[in-house]
Amino acid sequence: MTHSRHDVVTLLEAHGLAPRRAFGQNFVVDPNTVRRIARLADVGSGDRVIEIGAGLGSLTLALVETGARVTAIEIDRGIVPVLREVVSGHDVEVIEGDAMNLDWSTIAPDDERSTVVANLPYNVATPLVAELLDRVPGVARMVVMVQREVAHRLAAVPGSPDYGAVSVKVAYWAEARLLGDVPPTVFVPRPKVTSSIVEIRRRPEPAVDVDPVPLFSLVRAAFGQRRKMLRRSLADKVTAEMFESAGIDSSARPETLSVLDWGRLAAAVGD
Repeated sequence: MTHSRHDVVTLLEAHGLAPRRAFGQNFVVDPNTVRRIARLADVGSGDRVIEIGAGLGSLTLALVETGARVTAIEIDRGIVPVLREVVSGHDVEVIEGDAMNLDWSTIAPDDERSTVVANLPYNVATPLVAELLDRVPGVARMVVMVQREVAHRLAAVPGSPDYGAVSVKVAYWAEARLLGDVPPTVFVPRPKVTSSIVEIRRRPEPAVDVDPVPLFSLVRAAFGQRRKMLRRSLADKVTAEMFESAGIDSSARPETLSVLDWGRLAAAVGD
């Protein structure tokens, strides 16, 4: 039921289409890969699933096989009619638009638990994940395929080379884990990098009871100068007394602090 490489190439040629670099389009052409993603998403009958960047519907069809209710979002107006044709007769709602600018209150209402399952375009993956965590509480889980280095940043732990500001943001809102790699050979066009699948599961409550706005302001400031000690990168925001109150070594560097550490520091600054 899902697309093969031949199916994808045929659809593109038949409609005079080509992958658009501006939208970061790399279409999955391997049925085993999309079924693997659908299986890892662990969704089924009655579940509300949102796919971002549905493209020609390869993953959409695999999600349909699970029995889930699928909302497929696609920005490319040239591809949308083809996608509608591919999913015709199935329980799929197709929305044309940019996922960064849509009204998510209607797509993922706060009173429903939705799961985002997607092959995210490399150029928007990080800001989109951050936006959904910050603004769309109705999205309870994400199982997304992204560039491997992005996946590692999303799931990084303190002290690791991949740990950064986005890692802290994810840890504040959710728990993340890597689910495996995907080779470039399953895409058209073939990217130059390996992809990875990552699961992000929203916490019932944030990891720390601190306003996220001042917290992330501190985090961004520190990681903006990550090679500097905190007392230097945060000199205009945090006093020696605040570091002491939070129990944070001012000579530490930002990648050594957990989200709990950042929470204590933000609370000390706010007191």
